[in-house]
Amino acid sequence: MLKIGELASLAGVSRDTLRFYEKHGLIIPSQRTESGYRLYSNIDVERISFIVSAKEVGFTLNEIHQLLELEVTKDKKSCQDVKEFVDNKITIVNQRLLEIEKIKHSLQTLSDACCGGDEPATQCTILGALNEQAR
Repeated sequence: MLKIGELASLAGVSRDTLRFYEKHGLIIPSQRTESGYRLYSNIDVERISFIVSAKEVGFTLNEIHQLLELEVTKDKKSCQDVKEFVDNKITIVNQRLLEIEKIKHSLQTLSDACCGGDEPATQCTILGALNEQAR
């Protein structure tokens, strides 16, 4: 059994990260000592690695929780189930990319409209445009 610091070291994450994952139900200590210390198994090391990998490719904590459920019940699920999950994430990412492009275009329009001169910001077209949009 591993203490939280040992698990953190093996998994390449901080103790606070492990506590955060525990708080959000992504990991559960295998045991606790009489004094309350968390104890983890080698399976927990693999689980943390899975969580870190999923996080690195952009899954949210809620999505990682769902992926872990798929992982635990993989004998009852098909590859199609997992693929659909990932394809849904791709759709979400593509939507976010479109939103980000719109934001970038709006910011570029604001920047292009501004002379960037030394006059007081009271005359700034960017601030004026943002104030108009707020009304």
